[in-house]
Amino acid sequence: MYLTAEQTCGVLVVGAGIAGISAALEAAEAGRSVVLTSSAHIFSGSSFYPGTWGLGLIGPAGGGDREDLASSICRVGCGMADPDMVRAFVWGIGPAIEKLRAMGVHLRRPAQGGEREYIPCFDHKHRDWNGIEGGSVRAVLPGRMEALGVRQRPGCELMELVMAGGRVCGAVFREGERIVYIRCRALVLATGGYGGIFRRHLCTEDITGLGQSLALRAGCSLTNMEFMQMMPGYLSPAPGTVFNEKVFRFTRLRDAAGRPLLPETAQTEALLAERSSHGPFTSRLASRAVDLAIFEACMAGERGVTATYAEDMKRHPPEFVKTYFDWLREAKGAGMDDPVQIGIFAHAANGGVVIDREGYTGVPGLYACGEVTGGMHGADRIGGLSTANGLVFGGKAGRAAARDCAGDDGPESCAFTPWAVPDRERLLCTLRDVMDRSAMILRTESGLAGAARTVRDMLAGLDRQHAESALAAVQSRRLEGRLVTALCVLEAALRRRESRGSHYRADFPAEDPAQASPTRTVMDDGLRALLKER
Repeated sequence: MYLTAEQTCGVLVVGAGIAGISAALEAAEAGRSVVLTSSAHIFSGSSFYPGTWGLGLIGPAGGGDREDLASSICRVGCGMADPDMVRAFVWGIGPAIEKLRAMGVHLRRPAQGGEREYIPCFDHKHRDWNGIEGGSVRAVLPGRMEALGVRQRPGCELMELVMAGGRVCGAVFREGERIVYIRCRALVLATGGYGGIFRRHLCTEDITGLGQSLALRAGCSLTNMEFMQMMPGYLSPAPGTVFNEKVFRFTRLRDAAGRPLLPETAQTEALLAERSSHGPFTSRLASRAVDLAIFEACMAGERGVTATYAEDMKRHPPEFVKTYFDWLREAKGAGMDDPVQIGIFAHAANGGVVIDREGYTGVPGLYACGEVTGGMHGADRIGGLSTANGLVFGGKAGRAAARDCAGDDGPESCAFTPWAVPDRERLLCTLRDVMDRSAMILRTESGLAGAARTVRDMLAGLDRQHAESALAAVQSRRLEGRLVTALCVLEAALRRRESRGSHYRADFPAEDPAQASPTRTVMDDGLRALLKER
């Protein structure tokens, strides 16, 4: 079928989390016409995930702290972060925070900022800690977008990037029961990470990994796809709620039979204290034993691990912990006295589309920002920098895209094939089960290789038929994108035959200095054949 462009703009932003909104605002401030699309609502994605109290945001504690923060990111990233990208990132955080504050967004400041709980996870010192509350963002930024003329299209889900003459010049979307083509002079991809390829995930359902797949097909490279944050979350009550890691040192953990999950020794107390210093799993600290025990208990049964809290913490919680439990009671109806069942969940990606300091992907007309990208983080990521990444590189990508859209509009029409795959839900369940079993925190050669074969077979066996509806077409594209991105994760993890940061190979448990370089993934002939490129 041929689609005639329904709308034309200078900059088209796909994704309406903190990164996409930042890109849209900056491009509009530069005088360009901007369309902001989202598969869900505006203010969506991991930035506004309802399973946590808000957005932690850290930056350097003054200009003199920038060098230390940059070196800390590289150290925590285990050599997998691009130092040039890190410097561009760190030097941009302060101005981005001040701009947000100047627009009227309320940033929570701690009353007891010297407490140990305010040291960002994986970091070694206090930074400039801020808390962005979703309500304040939603109250302030819509007015700013309206004043700048940003046209918003919620419920407009990306299906395909449109290219002409080697340049991205628009995109095809599903909007309700319609398939529409929006053309542009530059496009900013801000579609988020790939937590949705796992069954247990701490992200919204619009985080599918489709953006990484489409960028790869457009000619982009991906980096560090094996590095993904996995962390504890609630199985019950309030399933999918982020577990506050700061309470590990006050917590007793028991398995489904009521037995202590770990030996009740001084060594275990030390492990739990160390585990309180970071949210995601890491292979480089001894506290990995806590996560591995939780994960193995979850694989043995759906109930997971029961966590209860010390009476002293309940009576005298640190400020950061109290803030969390106040939110938990109000938003989820759960409190400190309620035993909770926890498990390991996929959370946020540290890898993604390769960009330069300005958010350019190397493909003409295509920019990217936020969690869809990689390079500014590494094998582990300091807490509070995901939000900072969205603000800094969202702004950079928006400004660069605005500078790049002075040329001609894209073609007035484009060809699009609305195919659909039967049995989509079963295939998605199979993918997620395979990823949970083989690509969470416990990875092995045999598990990863078997999972990669399964995903390749699923891609090769996709029965692309004529789509009976726009919904069927978008669900099928979403499935294919998830499969491609999952395969990229599995193959990168297979290539990395060592343990480094968030990537743990049980068969190669030590870090190998000879593998101290980031992985790169590009579209190859084998993947093109699997996708039956038209």
